[in-house]
Amino acid sequence: MTDPTYDQELHARRASSFGPHAAAYAEHRPDYPLAALDWGLAGAAHPARDVLDLAAGTGKLTQGLVDLGLTVTAVEPDAGMLAQLAKLLPDTTALTGKAEDIPLAAESVDAVFIGQALHWFDLEPAFAEIRRVLRPGGVVVALWNHDDVEVGWVVEFSKLVRSGVTRVAMAETQTLEAAGFTPFEERQFPHSHRRTIDSLLATVATHSNLLVAEPADRDAALAAARDHLLSVPATSSGEFDYPLITTALRARKV
Repeated sequence: MTDPTYDQELHARRASSFGPHAAAYAEHRPDYPLAALDWGLAGAAHPARDVLDLAAGTGKLTQGLVDLGLTVTAVEPDAGMLAQLAKLLPDTTALTGKAEDIPLAAESVDAVFIGQALHWFDLEPAFAEIRRVLRPGGVVVALWNHDDVEVGWVVEFSKLVRSGVTRVAMAETQTLEAAGFTPFEERQFPHSHRRTIDSLLATVATHSNLLVAEPADRDAALAAARDHLLSVPATSSGEFDYPLITTALRARKV
């Protein structure tokens, strides 16, 4: 459940903050492990052919689904993000739309994937729409990449840039229930993102909490994070693998 003290105006600002930074998002955000996509697809009652990537952003998840040989339709509300997706995947159908009003016919897809976005949805109407477009036995799969909190230097870095936001949002949805779906199952997958200090800071600069921060606060957080990374032997020079965990939730339409 959402915290009733949560600032709805700030939530809306953060949800709409990505578009002007779509090129940086496309360049610096991580992809998703194929094992997580396979696990999500295995939750369907029948083999998936037609798949919807909902709130597809710049196509980070779309690309993985295409690589699996699926017929993918991407739906995204922001024109800037959708333009980046079309540049990356010109042969993939990409439509303007939102989770609460999906521009697809009823029972037209076998799976709906949601990458790093479910926490932005108005859940009740969104799940009603997801159920509408899914074929019987189809599956909805929500994924989040988040920091691996078993790694000490990652925990400290996350604190400095306050990048645990998606992890908090993900935790709030782990007890998710949706009418017309089986109970949600959860699984976690190890993942990583090849980075340098500069490119890792560019990645976290695309997180919504920093996008909406005051410039002085954002610069101070990034400077402190840089100092921390310079002090860590594993990250102080050259490229390194930033440790991530991908959490996946899936439920089947009943």
